[in-house]
Amino acid sequence: MDVNVFYGILIPFLGTSAGAACVFFMKKNLNEQVQRALTGFAAGVMVATSVWSLLIPAIEQSADMGKLSFVPAVLGLWAGVLFLLLLDHVILHLHQNSDQAEGPKSKLQKTTMPLRSEGMGKGKAFVGGMLSGIVEPIGAILTILAAGLIVPALPYLLSFAAGAMLYVVVEELIPEMSTGEHSNVGTIFFAVGFSLMMVLDVALG
Repeated sequence: MDVNVFYGILIPFLGTSAGAACVFFMKKNLNEQVQRALTGFAAGVMVATSVWSLLIPAIEQSADMGKLSFVPAVLGLWAGVLFLLLLDHVILHLHQNSDQAEGPKSKLQKTTMPLRSEGMGKGKAFVGGMLSGIVEPIGAILTILAAGLIVPALPYLLSFAAGAMLYVVVEELIPEMSTGEHSNVGTIFFAVGFSLMMVLDVALG
């Protein structure tokens, strides 16, 4: 395997692990303004990624369709949005600053609530965050191995990911950065995250 490919596979996992390690430097509860800033920053990064790294490449890879090159991007985006909408209705989940879980009522509700971040120790929170990043290199390796089969469907898959990201931003992150007393910090950091990701994507493109 090419060393650059190896680093490319490893970087997302290391980034996730580094992000999870921040738990050791935080108090039990984040300051509200810091929380808004981080949420806005994440939203900006995800929107920029959706546009420059996913939708635009999806359209470019469908250039042979001429004026219809937008079709895979539109179909994939809607598939991603509808998939997340479906998950939103069938999986029990908890929104920030809310004690009321959303989703289907089930016996699982009694066991999922204690898993909230407030009740979890820093060590367990770090391990959980780090382990969540393992899917990234595994997914990347599987994608490389199945490249011959995936390439024709890549525009749809890229835009599917973009649709899923945009759903999360609009459904979860923007409301979270805007709750409570009015503040512009979330919006400002949205712009910071968006512009930073845009610069990195174009510069390192």
